[in-house]
Amino acid sequence: MIDARPRLLYVEDDADIAEMTLEVLGETYAVDHETDGAVALRRALDERYDVMLVDRRLPGLDGASLVEAVRTARITTPVLLLTALGAVQDRVEGLDAGANDYLTKPFDFDELLARLRALRRGFQAEGRRRAIGEWTFIPDSWVLHAPTGARVSLTATEAAFLEFLSASPERVFSREEILRGVFSSADGVGTVDTYVHYIRRKTTPEMIDTVRGRGYRAGDPA
Repeated sequence: MIDARPRLLYVEDDADIAEMTLEVLGETYAVDHETDGAVALRRALDERYDVMLVDRRLPGLDGASLVEAVRTARITTPVLLLTALGAVQDRVEGLDAGANDYLTKPFDFDELLARLRALRRGFQAEGRRRAIGEWTFIPDSWVLHAPTGARVSLTATEAAFLEFLSASPERVFSREEILRGVFSSADGVGTVDTYVHYIRRKTTPEMIDTVRGRGYRAGDPA
């Protein structure tokens, strides 16, 4: 059965705090928990989340650097940063890196859940936008805006394909991975190539890069 709960990436290395927080978050979210910032970053680049909850001080890669790397990869998922009480510089650095909000420790669980809800509402209200080179992709409305201002309408399947690639723009996906992530089990891998052709024909050949022997990734159609 598919888990319909929104997905949350929780990054916290304090075992006691994490245990309590996971219990609360699990009532609302499908939670992936990581304790190391570098490991969490790989997961954030490979998976798609509705919201992220990230501690500021982490082993491997600190929270601010993790958020900055996520934003550099053009992932716009809202991030709530957890910081130590009174650590003003931590909050400033986290927000400057691209976090959407912060919450100081120790925190009240009701406030934590309320802030997560607010972040998700704001994100949905603004409409998701992703930069693909100088193009702007709006997954929810199946539209691409060209640098010239032209508006390109996609089909639902074309939009799902481009959303899948653009969620992890640095990653190369094999045809089999794209088939599992976008299409039905009845389709063959040739369907992937067909939709690459459809999207390129509507936009530009550089919208999707072919990586020889490996598959496809979101391009940089500047």
